[in-house]
Amino acid sequence: MFDDISALTLARAQFAFTVSFHFIFPAFSIGLASYLAVLEGLWLKTGKEVYLNLFKYWLKIFALAFAMGVVSGITMSYQFGTNWSVFSDKTGPVIGPLMAYEVMTAFFLEAGFLGVMLFGMNRVGPKLHYVATLAVAIGTFISAFWILSANSWMQTPQGFVMNAAGQFEPADWLAIIFNPSFPYRLAHTVLGAYLTTALVVGAVGAWHLLKDKSNAGARVMFNMAMGMIAVAAPIQIFAGDMHGLNTLEHQPAKVMAMEGHFQSHPDGAPLILFGIPDEKAAAVHSAISIPKASSLILKHDPNAPLAGLDTVPRENWPHVSIVFWSFRIMVGLGMLMLTLGAVSLLARARRKLYDWTWLHRFALVMGPSGFVAVLAGWVTTEVGRQPFTVYGLLRTSQSAAPLDAPAVAASLLAFVVVYFIVFSAGTGYILKLMSHAPHAGEPGLEPAPDHPVRTAGITPAPGIAVHRASQGDAS
Repeated sequence: MFDDISALTLARAQFAFTVSFHFIFPAFSIGLASYLAVLEGLWLKTGKEVYLNLFKYWLKIFALAFAMGVVSGITMSYQFGTNWSVFSDKTGPVIGPLMAYEVMTAFFLEAGFLGVMLFGMNRVGPKLHYVATLAVAIGTFISAFWILSANSWMQTPQGFVMNAAGQFEPADWLAIIFNPSFPYRLAHTVLGAYLTTALVVGAVGAWHLLKDKSNAGARVMFNMAMGMIAVAAPIQIFAGDMHGLNTLEHQPAKVMAMEGHFQSHPDGAPLILFGIPDEKAAAVHSAISIPKASSLILKHDPNAPLAGLDTVPRENWPHVSIVFWSFRIMVGLGMLMLTLGAVSLLARARRKLYDWTWLHRFALVMGPSGFVAVLAGWVTTEVGRQPFTVYGLLRTSQSAAPLDAPAVAASLLAFVVVYFIVFSAGTGYILKLMSHAPHAGEPGLEPAPDHPVRTAGITPAPGIAVHRASQGDAS
């Protein structure tokens, strides 16, 4: 059955499948942890019940997303030892410590405070509980820091020497950690996580506003989400542009594939908006393009020359069609996010943020777009790095373990079946939680204590009843 499919192809498919499932959960939980910290901080500062209700509402969703992220991430490490043992051996002296730093800093920080964050509000008091929430939010960022540092090193490797065993041996840890693409990739990915969360929060708020425009929780979450999108979307586009310029410098073949430039353009390259890439013919058929716009964007000069894939050996080309279209999906969704943010600013200026039904429908439709965009960005980055695992130094074909195709296929099929059963159930339950509107007295994740916990340091705002932590209902 698998005679025509190589073990390498199956191993790549398995890693792509599992990492795609995994990536969507951190992309959500990184932003959601920060959102929870903001909500709890606003509750402590203002004493308004609506912020506490929203905190408890999203805390349940965060707990599920975080758990599924951890579970889906565990399988990633096993694949390095099974399907990619040669890669692990050669890059282990660099990648291994970076992963260990992530565990010793981020994972321990998150694990140490997550229980307090989820179940400790009625036990440790609101101020200490807020410290735990901040610790978890900071932990998610630190985790992204180390993971992206390792990934960026694979894209732009430096700070190493090759030892006698053919391994990448660290020579300068600061150069390894802060490799040339890392700052751009970190900013672009974290902003993507914040936008993903804001789009989901905005969609949930819009869903409940379409049902009841007077719902206080829906109004607050929609207001905050639209504000975040309006601010973050243009910054993300700027960060993406900077990231693209960095990629042009260090991974030019990836940018050539993204732009669809099979041929060099000595007098200014066109920006190909759409077309059908044909790798065999080395051409983009039925191309719709803007003359010299690509040179203007990438070189800030419409007449600047740009090299094409004709300057790269064909065996070093990435899969052009995949990179070409995944890049356009990411950019297209980014433009829609920018539009949503701009329209929300217009609605806010006209005091119609909670009244424009078509805006709420637009926000609802855009809810999943953050997940699609981050996955498209990941595909662009990783497929564009091919045919290398460590760019320019270690080929993917030299990184795989010596396994037979049926063995890899069996594990791939098992992953597909288990993932769809487990994560479909988890995602379905998250959607069920989102379908219920936030309300006064929102239940938390812990039962009410037998004895009230004093909410020291909280001064209720005039005329506003405060839902004290000691009055939480059982979930």
